Amino acid sequence: MRHGQTEWNAQHRIQGSLDSPLTELGRAQARTQRKLLQDCDLEGYRALCSPQGRAFQTAAIALEGLFTHIETDARLAEIGVGAWEGLQRTELTLDRVVDESEESALDLYDRAPGGEGFVALRARCASFMNSLSGPTVLVTHGITSRMLRVIALNMDIREIGALPGGQGVIYHLNRGTMQRLSMGA
Repeated sequence: MRHGQTEWNAQHRIQGSLDSPLTELGRAQARTQRKLLQDCDLEGYRALCSPQGRAFQTAAIALEGLFTHIETDARLAEIGVGAWEGLQRTELTLDRVVDESEESALDLYDRAPGGEGFVALRARCASFMNSLSGPTVLVTHGITSRMLRVIALNMDIREIGALPGGQGVIYHLNRGTMQRLSMGA
């Protein structure tokens, strides 16, 4: 699961390791995630969450009553974007124009000065995935979620942009397949 919309998401501001609170839309997205999860058999699952506030705030809403304990793991944090953290995309000095959609700017997360980059993020996410011992609900971030799915789906790191994103969404992965959960599905 990806966290719901934050104030900085709404402002097209790059968060990385920084944080901002959920908007009302973000809280509504988390409530929708909860409704989706209520229809799932979660017996035997554990809940793991990024320690960053926006993810934990989403988890508290989306997992309320479904899990008695939500564990945090720093390896689920969002990719670090170094010098670009806190900036709006329009403030970046680039060799091209970037629109405001996250999908149009995925490569920026790999190229950020002083940032973590995709290779290091992949290593962090692979370490996390290798530590899992059973079915788990994960609450994380846009780029980190994509990288976890790249690994789970045995994709090449360069295919990260082929994976869908979206705030307040849930992707169910099972044995090399991915399904986006939605109301009425």
